[in-house]
Amino acid sequence: MGFLVRLLINAAALWVATRLVPGVTYSGDVVPLLGVALVFGIVNAFIRPIAKLLALPLIILTLGLFALVVNGLMLWLTSSLSSSLGLGFHVSGFWAAVFGSLVVSIVSTVLWMFVQEDAMG
Repeated sequence: MGFLVRLLINAAALWVATRLVPGVTYSGDVVPLLGVALVFGIVNAFIRPIAKLLALPLIILTLGLFALVVNGLMLWLTSSLSSSLGLGFHVSGFWAAVFGSLVVSIVSTVLWMFVQEDAMG
């Protein structure tokens, strides 16, 4: 159940980013968006920890701000992988990726708080 909830939260957060951030686009239906969310989850689960470990000196030097760059690069990688799979998700440019990842992080955190609150009470 937790995997499905996380997948739906990622899909919703990615959809919000496509609506708010110029340069982050999605053309397709709900099912391919779930595929994009799955790709995003896999990238975040396996590649992001390695990237953050390699970028740790820069993250420390910039007091954590470089983590936004790493997150943006993960969204950009998701875009590239999704495009190769024909899922219709595209991020055009570095700044769109950074701002898109910021929106995805905020929306997914807020949605996850609502899910946790419903589970607790």
